Amino acid sequence: MGKTRTPYPAEFRAHMVELVKAGRTPRELAREFEPTAQTIVNWCAQAERDAGVRHDGVTTAERQELTRLRRENRQLKMERDILSQAAAWFARETGAVPPKGTDS
Repeated sequence: MGKTRTPYPAEFRAHMVELVKAGRTPRELAREFEPTAQTIVNWCAQAERDAGVRHDGVTTAERQELTRLRRENRQLKMERDILSQAAAWFARETGAVPPKGTDS
């Protein structure tokens, strides 16, 4: 399993993208700074998507919205399951539904 590290700050990524736009190559920047050349290329591609230049993927805002919606969906499913279990428990407790394990 590979090493994990904290993400680079947004300002650092933006600075690398600006250096590439100014004419530096990702390979040069990779030798001078820590991220790999492919990482810098990926940052440049994402910056172009965010700017509307490229249309081959989701923008950062879309990715954040997807993450938020997935989290919300997971929370709603969990709440639904809890409410379903609570409703079944209350139904058994009040005698509206025969207890589990009976032949009724």
